[in-house]
Amino acid sequence: MFLVITILVFIDGFLLYKSEKAIVLERFLPERLSNGDQNTIAVIIKNKYGFTVFLSIIEELPFQFQKHNFTFTTSIKSKEEKKIQYNLKPTERGIYNFGNVNIYTNSPLQLVTRKYVLADETVLKCYPSFLKLREFDFKAFTNSAVSYGTKKIRRIGHSLEFEQIKEYVSGDDIRTLNWKATAKRNQLMINQYVEEKSQPVYSIIDKGRAMQMHFNGLTLLDYAVNATLAISNVVLRKQDKAGMLSFSTKLEDWVVAERRNAQMNLISEALYNIKTDFSESDFSTLYTVVKRKITHRSLLILYTNFETMDGLNRQLSYLRALAKNHLVLVVFFENTALDTLKNLQTKNIQDVYDTIIAEKFMYEKKRIVNELKKYGIQSVLTKPENLTGDTINKYLELKTRGLF
Repeated sequence: MFLVITILVFIDGFLLYKSEKAIVLERFLPERLSNGDQNTIAVIIKNKYGFTVFLSIIEELPFQFQKHNFTFTTSIKSKEEKKIQYNLKPTERGIYNFGNVNIYTNSPLQLVTRKYVLADETVLKCYPSFLKLREFDFKAFTNSAVSYGTKKIRRIGHSLEFEQIKEYVSGDDIRTLNWKATAKRNQLMINQYVEEKSQPVYSIIDKGRAMQMHFNGLTLLDYAVNATLAISNVVLRKQDKAGMLSFSTKLEDWVVAERRNAQMNLISEALYNIKTDFSESDFSTLYTVVKRKITHRSLLILYTNFETMDGLNRQLSYLRALAKNHLVLVVFFENTALDTLKNLQTKNIQDVYDTIIAEKFMYEKKRIVNELKKYGIQSVLTKPENLTGDTINKYLELKTRGLF
């Protein structure tokens, strides 16, 4: 038996090692990863052996996923190929290093194993969630979520953009007479204007330590970053100007609101580099710089988080000052962990205390909404996972009502 087994081992080794490259692999990675989304990775393996092989495939994933034994087992018939797909969901932006693919190969005898190290190491960048842009594109053309029950408000004044000089005809507004052109042509000439449709919309991201709270694997900062990319895309599709900036102790990542082909790339690159410095956010700096640099009335979408009325009151004076020259929309978050405590089946005194405290914090959030409304500041209180959709709906509502 020992002799037979020894002979079979040599035969098995000869079959596996006689060909230099009998297993061929091709790995298909996306050009970049989308943060918070399921990214599809595909691997195609071809068997050039003259017999069926049994494979154990170990993928060397980036350390961010913390999967140290990511293994697939499969079998492939002779001269055939097999495609394996799997999804990865990154939860932070940055650099992701994909290593080699290690394949342990066995013949039908399964006495000897041959190791193949295939696929080159690849470095990918993880950007804010861009895979959901198409999903929210639809909202740019359908206002069904906000078109009912809204009232269009007449705006005081108007914003007009010069188009051309033309001859005066009966019914034209005499206030637009161009006297210089009239003198040159010896007939009445008027300036013709069109309503300016491109309104500036700035997404302002708070990078303070309050935005480092985690929900479902992502920080509030990452939720805000993903929402900024999606709403900027919708804003541009609605013919408005999209811009952004971030702040904590100082203003950074400034992208001036424009409507041009490269605007989404500029915003995406700026969002990719946003990181918190764990400082207390300085709203006075935000007000000073915005007052100096944003001279036209704009929609300011501020992503931040207030947990208590005291937290709001410390910054309310700056928000009111911004609201004098701009339409301010404050977007902050519900603490979804409190829902579990609120609905907890109380079995003892400690459970009662937890439930009451959870209800108190949830009530504080509603008070913050009412306080902002009292000073004419728009707000969105949303769950982190619903942030993008709720913010886009609010933008479309404000646009439908003609508030900016």
